[in-house]
This record gives sequence, structure tokens and C-alpha cells, in this order.
Amino acid sequence: MLGQREIVAKNLLDIQAVTLRPEAPFTWASGLKAPIYTDNRLTISYPWVRRNIYIGMIDHIKAHFGVENVDVIAGTATAGIPHATLVAEQLQKPLIYVRSKPKDHGQGRQIEGVLKAGQKVVVIDDLLSTGGSVLNAVKAVQAAGGEVLGVVAIFSYELPALTANFAAAKLPFYTVTNYTTLIDEAIKQGIVSDDQKASLHAWRQAPERWSQQQD
Repeated sequence: MLGQREIVAKNLLDIQAVTLRPEAPFTWASGLKAPIYTDNRLTISYPWVRRNIYIGMIDHIKAHFGVENVDVIAGTATAGIPHATLVAEQLQKPLIYVRSKPKDHGQGRQIEGVLKAGQKVVVIDDLLSTGGSVLNAVKAVQAAGGEVLGVVAIFSYELPALTANFAAAKLPFYTVTNYTTLIDEAIKQGIVSDDQKASLHAWRQAPERWSQQQD
């Protein structure tokens, strides 16, 4: 019987939210080459996938924070918002969302919704690579007086930089599924060969070195 982690990894592959292409790498916005491209925005179009994701997120919130300890659910703009909305609705918690930077017009808010000083917040994101963008959202919530308990996301590449950045921030993070689980599922489905598996894991362990070797 598949666990939630395996179910969601299978879902992401089934709807092609994740594409694996070690022989013809993608070039990320940072300029790094990578054997994987993830578009979790596709998940919002599939009701059963959305449901599996929010069930997994709620399981983490219950296990690691305790629902009774959470005052507010925060979504990162824009990809985290739909999943944060579903989680907040299921838990009957207030919802806010956090922009990457303050608006350049109107009241110049970075956070939309009601956040009161001292409220305990769980931040929801879709994808964790190095963690830089979601940690910026965390800082915005903290600057507004919120106490961030941690981050919950759909998927993580499990990169060393992610662990290091969250350790520096002294903040826990949890994901519904992850890179290792997804690669295992891709092997089961015949999407990835044993030779490709070695290359895919080499990228996760040292993405910069892997990228340089593709030139």
C-alpha cells in the first residue's frame, strides 16, 4: 500500500507536473542546468491531486505543529496560495498570502489578509529548491509581528543548500513528497533507467558541479 509521499509523487508524474530529462537538461532562471523541471501549478487543475496534497500538508501540520497551536495559514504568492486556501478551509483557520515584495502602488502591502502581532503561522509553498524565496516570505511575516512555526510544501529537490538555509534560519520545513521518492517512483514506472538514476542523484548531491559537467 502506497503512503501519501508515494501517492503524491506518482500524481506529479502522472499529470506531468514534473519532467525528468537528464540527457537534455533544462536551464533554470539562475543559469544552472538541471535534469528536472517542476510546474506544480498544474496540480490545481486535478481535484484528486489537490486533495492528496492538502491531506499530506494537514498531516504534517497535525504531526509537527499541532492544529490547536496554529493561528494562521500563509500562502506564498502565487503558487502557494491555492494549496494554503485548501488547508485553511479544511482546518477552519484564517488565511493570508505573502508577495515576493511589497506592492508598488496602493497601500504597498506585502501581506494580504489579517495578521495580528504574536499570531502563530505556518507558511505553505509549492516547491522548495534552495528555500530562498519562501524564507523571504517568512521574514515578511516575522517583520509584521507573526511567529512562524515552520514551512510546509508539496515537493523538495532535497538540495544541500535547502537544508543549510533552513538551519541558518532555525526553522523546520516539511514536504508532502520529495525528489528521492519521485525518482524511485519514476524507476518503477520505467521513466528512468538505472544509468539515469545515478546522474539524477549526482545532480541532487552537487547541482553546481553537475551543471558544469554538462557544458
